[in-house]
Amino acid sequence: MKIGIPLETAPGETRVASIPEVVKKLVGKGFEVMVEAGAGVRAGYPDEDYAAAGATPADRAGAFDVDLLLKVRRPDVADVEALRPGGLYIGLLESCGEDEILSAMLAKGVRVLGMERMPRTSRAQSMDALSSQSNIAGYRATLEAAARYGRFLPMMMTSAGSAKPARLVVLGVGVAGLQAIATARRLGADVYAYDVRPETQEQIRSLGAKPIELDLGESGSGEGGYAKELSEEAKAKQQAALSDQLAKAHVIITTALIPCRPAPVLVTEEVVKRMRPGSVIVDLAAANGGNCPLTVAGEIVERHGVTIVGLTNFPALVPADASAFYARNLANLIEIMFSPSESGPVLKDLAEDDITAAMLVKPSA
Repeated sequence: MKIGIPLETAPGETRVASIPEVVKKLVGKGFEVMVEAGAGVRAGYPDEDYAAAGATPADRAGAFDVDLLLKVRRPDVADVEALRPGGLYIGLLESCGEDEILSAMLAKGVRVLGMERMPRTSRAQSMDALSSQSNIAGYRATLEAAARYGRFLPMMMTSAGSAKPARLVVLGVGVAGLQAIATARRLGADVYAYDVRPETQEQIRSLGAKPIELDLGESGSGEGGYAKELSEEAKAKQQAALSDQLAKAHVIITTALIPCRPAPVLVTEEVVKRMRPGSVIVDLAAANGGNCPLTVAGEIVERHGVTIVGLTNFPALVPADASAFYARNLANLIEIMFSPSESGPVLKDLAEDDITAAMLVKPSA
């Protein structure tokens, strides 16, 4: 059973699907692991470390001509052409439904497991790549905000005078939001947070932040722990009620996303105009349209004296740990997918396990 680890070619991507530590464990279980030359270099994992772990060096064609291909980012047309017909593919698909790429993969008989489709159950937690990467994104986004804010985040007292702590607001209290709150508190900011799900208020308080409480007339709690889209009336109430709180903020970190829907607008242009010059907005929803309409995906811009960060791949800014977390997610998934045998690992029926059954992409009718 051959596993392939190719070099990620998406612009700006520095992560790799597996690391030497995990490769060593996979080899120990009987897998032959093919690693493309340079696959882990940008994440701090040189080729010789993979070789020492028992991996087989490969060119790109060799890394793709395998039984099981592991990737971080969505494949492109060339990737699909290089896939072995009838093989198995696991990675982030960055898609909410079947499209040309997925259709082409399915047409080759490739069984596709999308990491975004991981069910949110206790058994699947160790395999949940969205959570592991969002955790890193929340941490790195807070550092980005601190670096671009022209003042201190904590209260600072010196012989030259003192500085008050920055007022930092986190919008959206999922995995990324909770890590942003925790990191901002460690940096000494005065942290406030808001989420449409009432049950998050206790989580906010537990991290030492202050919840922003709004009465919208409805709850934003959805299935599987995710937020659901509010009604148009509730959205309008939310924007109006949030405006004064956000205008007083020195730093805003937005993380509000609804799966397969445009990001809700929480920070309006009017709010940006009211913020103090030099303030910073880090919009983690930039790739989905942004929680601020002034956000430009992939860019850092200044509008009305406020710096708006629209970077779309924060985990790639912490590539060593992001790759390590992702690699362990995949290794834990592989653990439940294969049975050991004298002749090597044997793939189980993917439809029989609730995790792999949920992740498996099925052709549209």
